Amino acid sequence: MSANLFGLRDPVKLVIAVVACNLAGILGAVFTQTGPGSWYAQLVKPEISPPSFVFAPAWTTLYILMGIALYLVWMEGTDRPDVRGALAIFGVQLVLNFLWSFLFFGLESPLLGLIDIAVLWLAIVATIAAFVRVNRTAAYLLIPYLLWVSFATYLNYSILVLNP
Repeated sequence: MSANLFGLRDPVKLVIAVVACNLAGILGAVFTQTGPGSWYAQLVKPEISPPSFVFAPAWTTLYILMGIALYLVWMEGTDRPDVRGALAIFGVQLVLNFLWSFLFFGLESPLLGLIDIAVLWLAIVATIAAFVRVNRTAAYLLIPYLLWVSFATYLNYSILVLNP
C-alpha cells in the first residue's frame, strides 16, 4: 500500500465511515426541532438537562468517534466472520440511533423514544462486545457513546415521567 500523510491504510474508507455515521445523525436531525415554540421546548425537563446547544457538538463528536471505530473494524477485513458480524451489529445500532430521533421528536413520543433508546443501549453494548474481539481500540472509542446514550436514556425517561 502506498503511504499517505497520516499513515492510514485506506483514508477513503475512513472518510466513508465517518461520513456514514454523521449522515445518520444529519438524517435524524431532520426530525429534531428544539427551538422556541417547538414541541420539545414546551416539555418539562429534568434539572440536569443540558441546554439545546450542547447536543449538536456532543453528537457530532460521538459520530466521528463511531466512524473511526467503524473504520478500524472494517480495516480488519470483511472476509472474517467476526468482522462481518461486528459490522452488522454496528449497522443495527446506527439504525436504532436514527430511529430514536424519528420516534421521540418526529412522532413526539417519549414512550416510543424510551423503548427505542433502551434497545439502542443494548445494541451499543453488543457492538462494543463484538468490536472488542476484532479491535480493542474501536471498542474503546464507543465507550463515550454508551455513556452519552445512558445519560440520554435518563433524560428520555425523565421527560416521559415529567410530561404525563
